[in-house]
Amino acid sequence: MCRFLVATDPRFKRVSLNVYAIVRAGGRQEKVSVGDVLIIDKVKGEAGDSINLIPLLLVDGSTVTSDASKLAKVKVTAEVVKPTKGPKITIMKFKNKTGYRKRQGHRQHSTQIKVTAIEA
Repeated sequence: MCRFLVATDPRFKRVSLNVYAIVRAGGRQEKVSVGDVLIIDKVKGEAGDSINLIPLLLVDGSTVTSDASKLAKVKVTAEVVKPTKGPKITIMKFKNKTGYRKRQGHRQHSTQIKVTAIEA
């Protein structure tokens, strides 16, 4: 017995999984679908808050929308999961023959979000 459903099987239901959007998030562009979890630059808001992302392109099946007037009607909403930090980066400064040494660290603040809806 076959463990996978084939497109010709009557039990197979075609689900539109190929709806995605390219959004502007924190100075970068990200490809998102409903249910995706992303890490973006820090945004205001606590865990559970809802934020709107700016769509730049929408793909719904074979329809591609990139017109600004049509994209103004599109809403991409996401939920803030939690604030996070990136990996620690160590910076070391050293000057020869003077004994000058300086060590410094940095962790970039970011936010983990989950895309909840893409409404066209």
